[in-house]
Amino acid sequence: MVTIAVTELEFRKAELIFKRAAEEGLACLTVPSEEESLAEVIRLAGARHVIIGVERYSGPLYDALSAGGVIARFGVGHDGVDGALATAKGVLCTNTPGALDDSVAEHTVNLMLAAARHTTKAAADLRAGRWSPQLGGELRGKTLAVIGCGAIGRRVARIASLGFGMKVVGCKVLAVNIEQLQREFGFASVVRNFEDAVREADYVSLHIPSLPATRHFLNNARLASLPTRCWVVNTARGALVDEVALFDTLAEGTLAGVALDVFEREPYQPAAARKDLRTLPNVVMTPHMGSSTREACERMARRALQNIRLAEASRFEEMDLLNRDVLAKIAGSRGTGS
Repeated sequence: MVTIAVTELEFRKAELIFKRAAEEGLACLTVPSEEESLAEVIRLAGARHVIIGVERYSGPLYDALSAGGVIARFGVGHDGVDGALATAKGVLCTNTPGALDDSVAEHTVNLMLAAARHTTKAAADLRAGRWSPQLGGELRGKTLAVIGCGAIGRRVARIASLGFGMKVVGCKVLAVNIEQLQREFGFASVVRNFEDAVREADYVSLHIPSLPATRHFLNNARLASLPTRCWVVNTARGALVDEVALFDTLAEGTLAGVALDVFEREPYQPAAARKDLRTLPNVVMTPHMGSSTREACERMARRALQNIRLAEASRFEEMDLLNRDVLAKIAGSRGTGS
């Protein structure tokens, strides 16, 4: 029986899948997500692999796992995993690409609808005993700028264009098949420059990875280029947005509003004193729940477990590996018998 440590929140999200893994010789153990405690439990339980969430891990976890072990990210974004440190320790890192695309895309559109129809305010007023119908707007005919034309961005574009009749402008960083994006996903156009993409936008949705180069991608300069009627939606990563600059822009009234599912610090904490986004009326916030659907969580659990099975079978090339350089280290250690 191979012991796998699974952080508590992730275990709860797909408990049935993890419990059934025992039928295939994988014993999934619930463990805390805090790094020191997680590392200690891994050592005590003799766990060979671990499945983790969004938390950042910087040291003890990598020491607790033996070479050839797997850190399986329950999700796609892996900015909390130190790939270089894992590689140095001979630890394989994986994620679950594609498993959450539909869920995050649907929540992105859900946030746009909430913004357009003032859903959160109307619901809060009614719960408080106030009958205050809100005058909203339609999505049909509005322009959506999709920043990042990857799997999730393409799905958002298809829902918005083919489902709601929105005009979708894509902003790409890497080379893409523009004709395919227009034919299959409903993009009206695809441009490289952010300012060109958002010039006529009513909504801007971020779908780019969190990297050192993209930290605070939405900064003062880019916020200033947005039309005042525009709403920004972020279901990607909190680090993409300079939350202080965002607060100031919203408070000044030069941006219609924002709908956020992700934040620089989670659970949410204001980036600066007296700049709490929760105090502003034109902000919709949800607690990083874009991928939290039963269907997506089950897919992520199955994919994470499959990566571990492949590692156990030394079928490394079939894994969703994030640090392929580690394969040379593993091969070298086996060749020397260490």
